[in-house]
Amino acid sequence: MTKLRFRALESVSNRQPVKVTPPSAKVSDYYGTNVFNKDAMQKFLQRDAFKAVMAAIEHGVQIDRKMADQVALGMKEWANSKGATHYTHWFQPLTGLTAEKHDSFFELQDGKAIEHFSGNALAQQEPDASSFPSGGIRNTFEARGYTAWDPSSPAFIMESASGKALCIPTIFVSYTGETLDYKAPLLKALHILDKAAVDVCQYFDKDITKVFATLGVEQEYFLVDTHLLNSRPDLMITGRTLFGHSPAKGQQLEDHYFGSIPERVYAFMLDFETEAYKLGIPLKTRHNEVAPSQFECAPVFEEINLAVDHNALLMDLMDKVARRHNFKVLLHEKPYAGINGSGKHNNWSLSTNTGKNLLSPGSTPKSNLMFLTFFVNTLMAVYKHADLLRASIASASNDHRLGANEAPPAIMSVFLGSQLSNVMDEIVNTVNEGKKLSADEKTTLKMNIGKIPEILLDNTDRNRTSPFAFTGNKFEFRAVGSSANCSNAMMVLNTIMANQLLEFKKEVDALIEKGSKKDEAILKVLRQYIVESKNIRFEGNGYGDEWVKEAAKRGLSNITTTPKALDAYVSKSSLQSVRESFDFLTP
Repeated sequence: MTKLRFRALESVSNRQPVKVTPPSAKVSDYYGTNVFNKDAMQKFLQRDAFKAVMAAIEHGVQIDRKMADQVALGMKEWANSKGATHYTHWFQPLTGLTAEKHDSFFELQDGKAIEHFSGNALAQQEPDASSFPSGGIRNTFEARGYTAWDPSSPAFIMESASGKALCIPTIFVSYTGETLDYKAPLLKALHILDKAAVDVCQYFDKDITKVFATLGVEQEYFLVDTHLLNSRPDLMITGRTLFGHSPAKGQQLEDHYFGSIPERVYAFMLDFETEAYKLGIPLKTRHNEVAPSQFECAPVFEEINLAVDHNALLMDLMDKVARRHNFKVLLHEKPYAGINGSGKHNNWSLSTNTGKNLLSPGSTPKSNLMFLTFFVNTLMAVYKHADLLRASIASASNDHRLGANEAPPAIMSVFLGSQLSNVMDEIVNTVNEGKKLSADEKTTLKMNIGKIPEILLDNTDRNRTSPFAFTGNKFEFRAVGSSANCSNAMMVLNTIMANQLLEFKKEVDALIEKGSKKDEAILKVLRQYIVESKNIRFEGNGYGDEWVKEAAKRGLSNITTTPKALDAYVSKSSLQSVRESFDFLTP
């Protein structure tokens, strides 16, 4: 183990780097060139087809098959102009990897070779579903499954040394309609959240007609030289070391963190970033992480469905590019004992069609009350469904990481920072249950809430031991594992948030019907939620044994293994919440 680590560090430093030359010195010159984005659609689609795709993206309007033929024609012409000879429905089955089955544009028509791509081929394909995980809902001999086009995530060209293929993001469902992938449940959750959040926003701003979740994914990973990897069967087969002893020097000095990037690693980063930029993945940050040979990259925020697709694509891309540099990317959450593991920090927020970040405090009492509404409802959602959130990040590999070096514990808690915690306490102390507020009290309360902009961003600390921390204008779900498809965690988070907003509106409307003023009703319900969810708030050290004891006193679960964690998916409370959420969409 010692020799492996020291030789690994030496190998990333001393071997000659692969020469990498980006297409241009400016990323803006080639960003998104392999994406069938808005500019490409305007160029290659007829006006009606372009409008149909934009309506599907922005308003969820279904594209009919006749219009799909026009879209397919334009998409094929664009792909051919890029040198693509094949197309594939790109999907995310429950294997945790991406999947694709390539078909050629080539067809024979009256004995003559042509390039053809129909609307039917764009909208739907039939990969074999029998060999993918199905959770027992399908028999092995029932093979039929369908992939269906997701217009909200743009098609892209995947390049390799041997050729190019048009990749069309899709969902994957069984013949009888059950979802067999990560994307379809996420899209359902986002649809429910949109409807529930818009209804609550109407209390504050009638111009808000759409709410969408945003996500920024920080991706941590290890690099190991391939010839060293090949000398370790345990690392090759399991993704982690199973024997050996700790080195004399590991990460005790933390001198690797933010240190100078080794030249070979720099060449790798430049290479995969170049490929990522061409695919429209907006990478912004790269740096050394704490552990030796550990690194991180992070994009800017995107709409959550696109952000998840981009992260899945990025993991695949990193693996392919690493081979060109004689590296292996290790995405296992805990490849080495005694040093930091790797996570995938999910920075989540909510935005509106009017440009408002619902988790960012505003400059007026009215906008602050809207912020507090979504902020407190997030606390309540996590409190009520903490076990579901734990299940959403459960995996055998992540179990090794949770509660170890750097990683948050398996106990779900929320970190707010002292000043926001004081704001929560102030609301509880000011809004007396059963007592109507006087005009002076309302003004005082609103003025005090109006101080929130002063604590935005920098005055909210970054608790590294918290699995779910507020960081100024977003929540950071730090417990997601580095190898995970973050669709799962985001599907759960957005579903429980939607369910909580539905419950909140029901309670507020009931108070208004009984004669309460709108603001009074909102504050009364928020106060109730703050009191009820107080046990989920924790500002201290999540690594300490004291927290384990304290969490048990608070009634918080400490589920350390995946098999037990997964029980939350089929608990009565979870199933009831899902039914309530989907009943909301049923006319």
